[in-house]
Amino acid sequence: MKNKNDALLGALVADAASMGLHWLYDQDQIKQVETTGSVLFRQPDAAVYEGKRGSFVHAARRAGQLSHYGESARIVGALASGEGYSIENHQKAIMDVFGPCGAFEGYPDRPTKQLIARLIMEGDDISVPSGMDDNQMPGVCVVPGLFAVDASISQTLDAVKVISTNEDVLQSSTAVHSVLSQLASGVELKQALAIAAEPVKGELGDLMREALAKDAYEPLQTAQQFGLACYVKHSMPLNWHLLNHATDFTNTVTDNIRCGGDCCGRSMALGSIAGLAFGVPSELAQQVVGIH
Repeated sequence: MKNKNDALLGALVADAASMGLHWLYDQDQIKQVETTGSVLFRQPDAAVYEGKRGSFVHAARRAGQLSHYGESARIVGALASGEGYSIENHQKAIMDVFGPCGAFEGYPDRPTKQLIARLIMEGDDISVPSGMDDNQMPGVCVVPGLFAVDASISQTLDAVKVISTNEDVLQSSTAVHSVLSQLASGVELKQALAIAAEPVKGELGDLMREALAKDAYEPLQTAQQFGLACYVKHSMPLNWHLLNHATDFTNTVTDNIRCGGDCCGRSMALGSIAGLAFGVPSELAQQVVGIH
């Protein structure tokens, strides 16, 4: 019997494990870093990024803390398992955490900044959905926490729209929810990935199915092929390739970091699915700050 809470725990652990090398796009530099120790739970270090292709944004974070992706996932999980999820509670929690004088010390991404700006300007009259048409990974953050409490796909997509109304983000979130639901009902991971990718429309669907058709496991080359940035059309095909060849949680998360780029964004889908499929090792979960 699968523990649905492992979907949320997996996303949070994968995010925190990846944060130290988040948005480092140089795979050779990541290999060099790994000669000094594991790539998991690295302390963010500006020197690692100096002269390399990447964006160092986590100077205020410490090893084991969540990125803004993980914090967004944690917010929804806490609401869903506590007082209960609602769009209003979600928006308020985002303001409390990411807004002016909020609890989160660090970098918020563009969709989060846009939502904070709307919450400040529109207040209680903010429109629903409140998300922007952004084709990056932040909207997928809501899926693991809501899945853990058996939220419907309709309620899950309403929560996604708090952050993003983009069609590809909605399709990505639906695909992640589908895989998690199938795993919980006993479907094998490879089959679940294929079933979830089949109805995805447009270029995103074509790329996800292309990723599943790759027989050889080539994470770094596949990352270069599909792209390393935050867009779902980059992240989701690479996630599907990594997961289609996955045999355990730790190695899958490690390979995601080795690929470079938006490893934390990819963790929202990859960590949740790998967490539910294989379980989350306690020695990794214990290294995450603030979730125990």
